[in-house]
Amino acid sequence: MKKKSDLDILLDELMEDPGFKAEYERIQPEYEIKRALIQARIDAGMTQVQLSEATGISQADISRLENGTRNPSIGLLQRLAEAMNSTLRIEFVPKGKPKAHARKSGKV
Repeated sequence: MKKKSDLDILLDELMEDPGFKAEYERIQPEYEIKRALIQARIDAGMTQVQLSEATGISQADISRLENGTRNPSIGLLQRLAEAMNSTLRIEFVPKGKPKAHARKSGKV
């Protein structure tokens, strides 16, 4: 069994605070989209500039998407996925199912 990192231990402790947990869960979907986009771009071996050239989306806008200051539409995500030779997949996961912390996942 893999030993938990200090960050995972801290997150587990913070999740015991109902206020922290509520806010964490509120921002998770946005965080997961951002993380999945960054991971897909890295996996495709592309820089922000290369992704910009492949999509016609400015590098500045790609940066905004990756740092979370711009929320993408489904159409924009599909365009990005196509440029990275990827398939866009969105999942609805029942709340009762345990899952790893989103920072470990590249799924959207």
